[in-house]
Amino acid sequence: MATHHRQNAAGRRKVQVSYVIRDEVEKYNRNGVNALQLDPALNRLFTAGRDSIIRIWSINHHKQDPYIASMEHHTDWVNDIVLCCNGKTLISASSDTTVKVWNAHKGFCMSTLRTHKDYVKALAYAKDKELVASAGLDRQIFLWDVNTLTALTASNNTVTTSSLSGNKDSIYSLAMNQMGTVIVSGSTEKVLRVWDPRTCAKLMKLKGHTDNVKSLLLNRDGTQCLSGSSDGTIRLWSLGQQRCIATYRVHDEGVWALQVNEAFTHVYSGGRDRKIYCTDLRSPDIRVLICEEKAPVLKMELDRSADPHSAIWVSTTKSTVNKWSLKGIHNFRASGDYENDCSAPLTPLCTQTEQLIKGTAVCMCFSQSVFYRIFTYAEPFIMTVDEKDELLMCVCAAVNLGGLLLQALLEYWPRTHTNPTDEETELNHGSVNGENESRIQKGNGYFQVPPHTPVIFGEAGGRTLFRLLCRDSGGETESMLLNETVPQWVIDITVDKNMPKFNKIPFYLQPHSSSGAKTLKKDRLSASDMLQVRKVMEHVYEKIINLDSESQTGGSAAEKPSEQKEEEDMAVLAEEKIELLCQDQVLDPNMDLRTVKHFIWKSGGDLTLHYRQKST
Repeated sequence: MATHHRQNAAGRRKVQVSYVIRDEVEKYNRNGVNALQLDPALNRLFTAGRDSIIRIWSINHHKQDPYIASMEHHTDWVNDIVLCCNGKTLISASSDTTVKVWNAHKGFCMSTLRTHKDYVKALAYAKDKELVASAGLDRQIFLWDVNTLTALTASNNTVTTSSLSGNKDSIYSLAMNQMGTVIVSGSTEKVLRVWDPRTCAKLMKLKGHTDNVKSLLLNRDGTQCLSGSSDGTIRLWSLGQQRCIATYRVHDEGVWALQVNEAFTHVYSGGRDRKIYCTDLRSPDIRVLICEEKAPVLKMELDRSADPHSAIWVSTTKSTVNKWSLKGIHNFRASGDYENDCSAPLTPLCTQTEQLIKGTAVCMCFSQSVFYRIFTYAEPFIMTVDEKDELLMCVCAAVNLGGLLLQALLEYWPRTHTNPTDEETELNHGSVNGENESRIQKGNGYFQVPPHTPVIFGEAGGRTLFRLLCRDSGGETESMLLNETVPQWVIDITVDKNMPKFNKIPFYLQPHSSSGAKTLKKDRLSASDMLQVRKVMEHVYEKIINLDSESQTGGSAAEKPSEQKEEEDMAVLAEEKIELLCQDQVLDPNMDLRTVKHFIWKSGGDLTLHYRQKST
């Protein structure tokens, strides 16, 4: 019995919150694409990869923009996906240790399975039985009945699962025949392990590969198996004879992806050497180089809408997905004009893609940890909001922007909503329920963040715990997961509306040894940890350097500039004439004291800063 509720991990770990500023619609894959699935009935392609997002594309040639939708719920790489129930359901496996069940037509996550304890690397699907298997780095294989998974809800998310144990190393590949009678796993153990999923009985262990087994395929009745390995070979196994019956040395480097035709006579292979080959399994020396990609191949998907197959989709460690034509292969087969000299370099059959799904570079968008001390300003500031041609001026003597930002990020979470007080309700006794509901306080009352903003909860310096979009925090499933994930310090700010107190840093201020100035009496100063270095420089210039200059020149009050002009010039003069140092490193005026203490001072005891006049 596997229960998919988590115990509240926030109380045991230091949890941080991050958010990402980005476009509302992430229309392009960013980084490598690990998995592909085709729905020929709807002419749709599903891609999933290293940006944690599953995307749906139209593969209709007449459509100028192929993008349809994004499915966001995973918090780490999506390593594999399978379409089930005639394309209605999608199952995904991720490095966030979860398996997720999606409504493939409407594009939303229906349930999350949290049985695995480490990265989930591979899935396998038995179409006739609607059975899915998942496996990964925790060495476990779990079997899932798809019809049961689609019935799960946020409040009813307990499901019985069978498990296959016995693997001694991390599992990277998995295959199950269409009838659901055989399942095979490949791992860094360099062997293939075989089970009967109906009884969970171990059947055999097949040895032969000398490196990690990265890809596996089974024929329909489960009597033959194809394996691709990082050792650069493809092997054909007879499960009845329990041995390897053929080895194909087609690639120069590791084989990471395989596809095979229904008759199990031709295998398509790709991997680290970026080349896609078609090999005749009946004649090991006969092969055709279909194309050469620009990066190592991670996944391939045959377009099975026609017989013989007309094209193959290929994804790589880059973000673009290519469709390559296979029509030329049929001409080779008809003429018998194969390449059988394995030592001779082959000419690619295709040099131009038939269709492509464009990707883009790795997202370099702004991402920032939101601890409750960050953005704490003790100085007054003016915030201007332009709304309906009216200028709203809000003058704040002291505000914690980090706290306000947290409240905005979780604005849609019902737990953070504040109901009208009893007194307010009495004053508005005649109001209808809709009016009362409209007065429920959400967010921080000052500003909002875009609803599509991703919010990420993660262990400090460790793995991601939960990822969602701001607008999704009002959903039943997301609300329950937030209850389990959100740490107490975030609840204090967003639910209880208790802003943290300002933090102060004690420090000493002394003349630098190179200045020749006399060491001052060591008075212990204190300031907000977010105070900028330039403010300390102004203090030095105004209270120390300026006073010394006046005492030496005997300047009178009449000779001083006006108070207004002095305030205007003080910041500029301070930066022109003063340097502030810590550990003999000149400080950037934009730094705050907290940054100086943690990244430059790096010592116990109170922070010590030194000042000196710049040489003219």
